[in-house]
Amino acid sequence: MATTTPDPRGAYFPRLAAERLDIALCRASAAVSRAAEAHAGREGLGVGQQLVLQMLDDTGPCSQQTLSEELRIDRSVMVGVCDDLERAGHIRRERNPRDRRSYAVTITASGRRRLAAARESIPAFLDDTFHALTAGERAQLGALLAKLLHDGAPGPPDPSSA
Repeated sequence: MATTTPDPRGAYFPRLAAERLDIALCRASAAVSRAAEAHAGREGLGVGQQLVLQMLDDTGPCSQQTLSEELRIDRSVMVGVCDDLERAGHIRRERNPRDRRSYAVTITASGRRRLAAARESIPAFLDDTFHALTAGERAQLGALLAKLLHDGAPGPPDPSSA
């Protein structure tokens, strides 16, 4: 059985990534996720917290369940995110007047100020993180990822649609 010696110039992974988009996307996602969490940590507001504040600011009050589903954050994690934001005074949770079984989550003035401060550093972070891509390539990547995520996580094709 022949064995191959890894190329010391680092040529194997780029070839593998070109052949296996799933692996390339997983590795790129993990690297960007680590960078985003580190950046958010330096800003004092986690990525999940920023996403919650941004959605509440953009769409208005909604339930934790809606936040969890829309932001694709596990429900048990969402509870902790909202607990932390509420303790900091950035959100308010009140009984939903339309459904007393759920809570309506609302961004506060403090949350809006905190979100605005966090947003200021995002363009520089994105430029640094995606420096290898041109502006057009970044737009194309965004469009492709949106297309992949449009109906949830990618999965096997539906045989009935063939």
